[in-house]
Amino acid sequence: MAKITLVDDDENIVTSVSLALESHGHTVTAYYDGAAGLAALESDPPDLAILDVKMPRMDGMEVLRRLRRTSDVPVIILTSKDEEIDEILGFNLGADDYMHKPFSQRLLIERVKAILRRAGPMEEDAGGAANGANGAAGDAASRAIKRGKLTLDPARHDCLWDGKPVKLTVTEFLLLQSLAQRPGFVKSRDNLMDAAYDDQVYVDDRTIDSHIKRMRKKFREVDNTFDAIETLYGVGYRYRES
Repeated sequence: MAKITLVDDDENIVTSVSLALESHGHTVTAYYDGAAGLAALESDPPDLAILDVKMPRMDGMEVLRRLRRTSDVPVIILTSKDEEIDEILGFNLGADDYMHKPFSQRLLIERVKAILRRAGPMEEDAGGAANGANGAAGDAASRAIKRGKLTLDPARHDCLWDGKPVKLTVTEFLLLQSLAQRPGFVKSRDNLMDAAYDDQVYVDDRTIDSHIKRMRKKFREVDNTFDAIETLYGVGYRYRES
């Protein structure tokens, strides 16, 4: 089970969310302000972080912004704001998921499970290999990919561009992996949603666009000529192998 850091200044939410997560076997450490939460996330990275937006000392968006300088830990944002611009900002900063208060504890648990499943290593049996068709699919998904200057190693969650590391979130990595597996082929936003999100998680087109935009920015910080991810307006995206 996972180690989860929860940062929220609402004591009732901290109590209820902690109890729900712990009832599913997770270990939860809670902090009541953004500055304390960021310090903990940097000193003792968890398997997943849940951040409220509106908090004393440092809001959740600033915590996320600073965290993404050094860490790709999966992050779920909680907010009482029901404004699209805040959700887009969260995804642009590198959030993996977003939930509006009040929310169902059951739905939160499913979101946590989905993100941890995407982030975690492939499960193996006692013989060290997965069974049947699922095992073959798992082997393919975990195989390293080399496309021109790009190297992706799903087993280690490593991404290199021309030998230089590019730090991607879990969602960004899965999106890039889906594109790079078939260079030259167009992936619609629906295709990319299926690759990066669990069936129980709905996201709209703007979420995929935000992740792609952030991913390009990361690559251009390493190589300002990066243009391997092409946009086909009204259709989707494709990976162009140089």
